[in-house]
Amino acid sequence: MLNPRLTLNCRGTLLSLQSPQVMGILNVTPDSFFDGGRYTRQDALLRQAEQMLKEGAAILDIGGMSSRPGAELISVEEELQRVVPAIEALHQAFPEAILSIDTIRGRVAEEAVGAGAAIVNDISAGAFDESMYPTVARLQVPYILMHMKGSPKTMQDNPDYEDVVQTVLDFFIAEVGKLRALDVHDIVLDPGFGFGKTVEHNYQLLKQMHLFKILDLPLLAGLSRKSMINKVLKTKPEHALNGTTALNMVALQQGAKILRVHDVRPAMEAIKLWQQLEMV
Repeated sequence: MLNPRLTLNCRGTLLSLQSPQVMGILNVTPDSFFDGGRYTRQDALLRQAEQMLKEGAAILDIGGMSSRPGAELISVEEELQRVVPAIEALHQAFPEAILSIDTIRGRVAEEAVGAGAAIVNDISAGAFDESMYPTVARLQVPYILMHMKGSPKTMQDNPDYEDVVQTVLDFFIAEVGKLRALDVHDIVLDPGFGFGKTVEHNYQLLKQMHLFKILDLPLLAGLSRKSMINKVLKTKPEHALNGTTALNMVALQQGAKILRVHDVRPAMEAIKLWQQLEMV
């Protein structure tokens, strides 16, 4: 029997997270830290989406505004111009695919869902737009709740915590309470690796990620090609696939149910090997 806490109702399509799933990253931005500019053209976007789906991605996450450290916010209108046509094209080309909108704005979330998105992925937990939580509640789509300290522009300016794991857990408890009060049913928790954390903070969160399972909600790990890999290995994002795969395996062992990645096939292979390990 399916655990309802591990099933997301994506506008009528039920996505089971009993087994971990992969979310493929599709940034339609010119300035994202790894793939900026690659998928701003619709033909390139559709080719990459097709490849990700063939390799096993359960979700495609479309973002129109970079959240790399130091990034500036763009206007709502510019964000809409980037993401709505992309989601419409993806929904038309791949009607069975589950699409997610990566945004901090309620209006963008609403128009993206109208265009075919079925999940809202918000790095800000409603902090930048008070309409976000009510909008998600009205739309009745799954919501990915992420912890971030500050904003993308300021988040890496000497982040400090007395206890980063406890801080993130307390944050999740408080925000889940607000969402439940608005009758948001499907919530996924994302600790926000790299969002207002030092390298040490990131590894503390990864090592103790299992503690967030106390909330009985699925966990998402977004580790793909991030600085917590590059700073340790003295490498760059384009050479960080091996490090990403290594940390994705740790995240699976810590209870992650969604791996958010740029590279779908290696993540699927990590899941398959983790499943084999679990059967022994």
